[in-house]
Amino acid sequence: MRLYDTMTREVRTVKTVHPEFARIYACGPTVYRDAHVGNMRTFLVTDLIARGLRFQGYRTQVVQNITDVGHMADDRGLGDVDEGQGDTEDKVLAQAAQTGRTALEIAAHYEAGFHRDLGALNIYPADNYPKASESIDSMVSLIQQLIDSGNAYIATDKSVYFSAESFPGYGALSGNKLDQLKPGHKFDADTSESAKRFHADWALWKSAGAERTQLTWETPWGRGFPGWHTECSAMSLELLGDSIDIHTGGIDLRFPHHEDERAQSNSAAGREVVGHWVHAEHLLFENRKMSKSSGNVVLVEDVIARGFDPLSLRLAFLQHRYRSQMNLTWDVISAANDQLNKWRAKVNEWSHSVSEPMAQKIVERFTELFFDDLNTPMAINELRNLEKDDTVSAGSKFETFVHLDSLLGLDLAREIGKTLTIPAPVSQLLDQRAQARANKDWAASDLLRDQILELGFVVTDNAEGQQVTTT
Repeated sequence: MRLYDTMTREVRTVKTVHPEFARIYACGPTVYRDAHVGNMRTFLVTDLIARGLRFQGYRTQVVQNITDVGHMADDRGLGDVDEGQGDTEDKVLAQAAQTGRTALEIAAHYEAGFHRDLGALNIYPADNYPKASESIDSMVSLIQQLIDSGNAYIATDKSVYFSAESFPGYGALSGNKLDQLKPGHKFDADTSESAKRFHADWALWKSAGAERTQLTWETPWGRGFPGWHTECSAMSLELLGDSIDIHTGGIDLRFPHHEDERAQSNSAAGREVVGHWVHAEHLLFENRKMSKSSGNVVLVEDVIARGFDPLSLRLAFLQHRYRSQMNLTWDVISAANDQLNKWRAKVNEWSHSVSEPMAQKIVERFTELFFDDLNTPMAINELRNLEKDDTVSAGSKFETFVHLDSLLGLDLAREIGKTLTIPAPVSQLLDQRAQARANKDWAASDLLRDQILELGFVVTDNAEGQQVTTT
């Protein structure tokens, strides 16, 4: 497998420390709200990498953290403060204050939604989901190690800071070198600039103060809570050791989160901990960045509510390169949904034919593209070509599609053996809808689709007409 490495700025072969065993760390959600479809695109990249490695015979250990404490509203250091939150407020605590629930109740609620959405998109669960709130001992141990090594110091406000100048390689990942970063830049929220020795230092542990009553812990430096960057270093080192083959995350995490995490982990380990950094690019929706103020934040449940199979979202993502910015639209999702239904119908049809060997040239070309930096758009084109190729038997198409779907994760064999019985009331509504569409009465068509959905059936349109599935 070849992947673009953010550190070296080139596509290179993934080399694991142990033969046929890959250790992967994926930055997970901050559980103060539902993960939107942009987050899910990033999480899908980890799934594709792990699927690919297992396809090649590797065993994998995937660790994905759950941040339920310590992520401040402006912790990314880019001045992008969430609407309605001050830049010094913990995201989970802020949501708890708005709803009247405890911080851990908020975290548990949104973590459950995160796992539900992963399941809907057929993303394999990680082997470990460590929670920040349950990893405090590991963080305290790491911080003490960094203090002892001279990489961190205890400030006058009883917070503990990492000394950016103590790590010579700072900036190699993001390109943001210390001599180019100016004082006043928001490197780290909820800290006192006067307590720092250098403007680019960041807090490993933050003094709680008298006003914070939830999610605080006693430490040798006083009562407080962890810095967001500290969490990933502590949890990844504890669960995966000091040689992590692949680290994934969204491109927005490259700086300062991953830059700071790298400095912490490497200083503690005395070596380069991560072998390969992989970042997924931004997702736009309808040509705009998703935000609460724009009102265009889209969740997996919104896709389902519109009558689309959630795996149509997965297919839509696969039709675009993971490290290219993508503009997702409802039309794109609808088209992907049509394609998904069509392929499932075809696989169902082909399954009744005599089994024959796979189309080997297609398999070789598909896998070559998939393993070349996850070139899924071109790989999917190979399946489109195979579908239309009259020289390949139905039995061969069936075997090929099902085999390669272990990489795509689209559940293409779902409909095999299923016979859909459509009740008379639904059949009547379908006839009425077909007539409405023939008359170009789109409002009536949409209304009839909603009525059909209420009866437990999903109707989508493609070149062959109305396609009906159960909800």
